[in-house]
Amino acid sequence: MKLKLPRSTHNWTTVAGATIASISFFLILFLFIISVVLNQGGSYIGLIIYIILPSFLVLGLILIPIGMLRYRSKFKDEEGDQEKRLPYIDLNIPRHRNAFMIFIAGTVILLFISAIGSYEAFHYSESVQFCGTTCHNVMIPEYTAYQNSPHARVRCVECHVGSGVNWYIRSKLSGLRQVYKVITNTVPKPIETPIKNLRPARETCEECHWPQKFYARTFRTNRHYLRDEENTEWDIGLEIKVGSELSAFGLKEGIHWHINPDVKIQYAATDEKRQDIPWVKYINQKTGKEIIFESEDEPLAPNMIDSLEIRTIDCIDCHNRPSHKYYAPEYFINDAITAGNISKDLPEIKSIAIEVCSEKYNSTDSAMIGIQSNIEDFYKENYPEVIEDQADELAKAIVGVQNEFKQNIFPEMKVRWDEYPINIGHIKSKGCFRCHDDNHVSESGDVITKSCDLCHSIVMQGQPSRLQKTTMDSTLTFIHPGEDVEEDDWRESLCSDCHEGDGP
Repeated sequence: MKLKLPRSTHNWTTVAGATIASISFFLILFLFIISVVLNQGGSYIGLIIYIILPSFLVLGLILIPIGMLRYRSKFKDEEGDQEKRLPYIDLNIPRHRNAFMIFIAGTVILLFISAIGSYEAFHYSESVQFCGTTCHNVMIPEYTAYQNSPHARVRCVECHVGSGVNWYIRSKLSGLRQVYKVITNTVPKPIETPIKNLRPARETCEECHWPQKFYARTFRTNRHYLRDEENTEWDIGLEIKVGSELSAFGLKEGIHWHINPDVKIQYAATDEKRQDIPWVKYINQKTGKEIIFESEDEPLAPNMIDSLEIRTIDCIDCHNRPSHKYYAPEYFINDAITAGNISKDLPEIKSIAIEVCSEKYNSTDSAMIGIQSNIEDFYKENYPEVIEDQADELAKAIVGVQNEFKQNIFPEMKVRWDEYPINIGHIKSKGCFRCHDDNHVSESGDVITKSCDLCHSIVMQGQPSRLQKTTMDSTLTFIHPGEDVEEDDWRESLCSDCHEGDGP
């Protein structure tokens, strides 16, 4: 039996709309089965199922009534007096009845699919795969660093968006701008930081890391290797003063004192990356006492503070790379040697590895070639016996250096450790020394000290065979490794003055 429909459906616009909607629907259904039942298709299939194809489905459905209205407008006088000004439904007419049943059945199916699709589209757009792999080339550095971070099991949106409709909408509107930049190839390389208008840490970070949680101190051991022929091991053990000596004291002292609810710390920076901080303000929330510290090296001009952004310190001012750290060669080569991926027995391997990783390359492929050729040439010229007697160890070391490079340096996006300074610590960037440099002084003579003991105590240090040790309630005087280090020179300067970049 031939299905009879109203004459207004007999036009190419309506037929095209019905065709587009039907094909889109069956493609959605087909791909959904593949992704759910067979678990195939990768991360991009979600983009197609929940965003692209539904857009075509809705477009097709919109074309159907548009075609019908255009048809009625064109032939409105064809039926004489029986033609109504507005569309009407008469179920006694088979054409109307068939169209009505199709509309009802289609609406029920569409609503059901829309409910599922909207739910899945929401969760897909909030997923790690969507954030990390949709804009593949642009997000490779961030996604790689995230997967190797302490927050690898925390979804991106938990930190970058948080809960609530307002921030969800703001993030998607911001995402449209980012998509436009990707399509037009205008994404800045490297991506600029700090991120503007980031949601306050108290609404994201403190969902897990609330201030009152930080009490106990912690012990940390670092293993380093010197840039000498023997790759001499040098260990250091630190008691990190995260909180007070006793947990009952809460946050009255220690590193996390900065976010004590009874204390408010404000600062003003003169650069985009917030590395140069000439002005700091301390406010005691209980007593109302205020102290302003200004840098003696770079004092602000009169009234200049009025033109600067004054920020209240929160988590990300220190933990500015909590999930996207790009380590300097000094660090990731140390870890690779410790893990056994680079043999410590290869003479000067620490030095040459840092040197080749610090070079600027145009692409990852050229970096892989450059690392291999430069290391091989170094040993051919300086240690030919290594080529003969330790060929396997050398080959493994080259692969180890290449793998570490690919986890931390991304030439295509111009991403390196020196482009994204890490504010925790004070070796490869100013970090703590942005304020704690002995140069921020108040009118009354108070100084923000750079004393090492303020944040940590050294409880062991030195070569394994001559390791100095002390108890947890005392500290050792720091010994700078290396025979050619002038004691007075390094004590008078900041660590980052020498170690920044590819410094030792």
